[in-house]
Amino acid sequence: MAEPAAAESLLETPLQGEHAAAGARLVSFAGYAVPVQYATGILSEHLWTREHAGLFDVSHMGQAALIGPDHATTARALEALVPADILNLKPGRQRYTQLLDENGGIRDDLMVTRPANPLQDGELLLVVNASTKEADYAHMAARLPAGVELRRFDDRALLALQGPQAEAVLGGQAPDIASLAFMQAAETMIGGIPAHISRSGYTGEDGFEISVPASRAAELWRLLMADEQARPIGLGARDSLRLEAGLCLYGHDIDTTTSPVEAGLTWSIQKRRREEGGFPGAARIQRELRDGPARLRVGLKPEGRAPAREGTVVATPDGREVGKVTSGGFGPSVNGPVAMGYVAREVATPGTKLHLVVRGKPLPAQVVPMPFAPHRYKRG
Repeated sequence: MAEPAAAESLLETPLQGEHAAAGARLVSFAGYAVPVQYATGILSEHLWTREHAGLFDVSHMGQAALIGPDHATTARALEALVPADILNLKPGRQRYTQLLDENGGIRDDLMVTRPANPLQDGELLLVVNASTKEADYAHMAARLPAGVELRRFDDRALLALQGPQAEAVLGGQAPDIASLAFMQAAETMIGGIPAHISRSGYTGEDGFEISVPASRAAELWRLLMADEQARPIGLGARDSLRLEAGLCLYGHDIDTTTSPVEAGLTWSIQKRRREEGGFPGAARIQRELRDGPARLRVGLKPEGRAPAREGTVVATPDGREVGKVTSGGFGPSVNGPVAMGYVAREVATPGTKLHLVVRGKPLPAQVVPMPFAPHRYKRG
């Protein structure tokens, strides 16, 4: 992220006033002015989220819905664009998937929720990345069959409350959320504010993503921040948290040059879709599932304290280039450098010794399993 050259040219989320009051340092990201950190700094915010509850403004992300006459029709329309099994997604459940191009490359990754309310049968709620949302919407709208439409929710805000105390903080205002398990969703009221909540997030911690009318976002922010267990967290800590959790960042770890199989996202393609295909790039993905991809996304643990940043060359000890780092930095929870990237399949086995070429100097590293910090989702 870069500092905004002209803040007045950037879009603002409905929580801009709250960020200013909290002393946020704003940066430019996907055309928005967003908080990268607050007064205590990224390291403190990262550790607070791991130990308590961190509140994130992710309103810059895209919220939309596909709306058709019934679930089967809408699900099949989306299945023509993504490899996940949407048809068998149960009411009140959420699923992670990818919007694919004709070569099986990833145009974006997104969350899909089937509303629990039977009156919304035929609706699928979508959350897409900020940097790709306009292209995503155009891509989907151009490919939907008659009778299925894309509806944007530009008038809604999105907050993420993450960490081991997230349930206690949110449950103080909406006790019914305690019954939700990871990747479940429901409509509820939070202190009189109508909200759509999913038990999900992108930190590896238990937590919730909360969609509310933009006009009520500041009210909700202040309500949650009144709990001493909650603190505002910027996108700097969000990035280090998701890296420790081994989660991909679009435009870095996944993009149109990577397939879900290469990216280690095979778990997000359910059995029926693997067998039947019927999505963009299915032939490539089925071939990679059968024969294995030429390269794989892996965790990399550098020896010593020097971090390996995005773009760092990965080489064998004898100097042969075998891949590149796509995300890397210091992991506050593991108290050391961590990285992920793509390497040739023959060197992707955990325990393989490799070198990371940092400023021209080869530094020893090892392929390790991910996540670097354990996931702590609340399973059913």
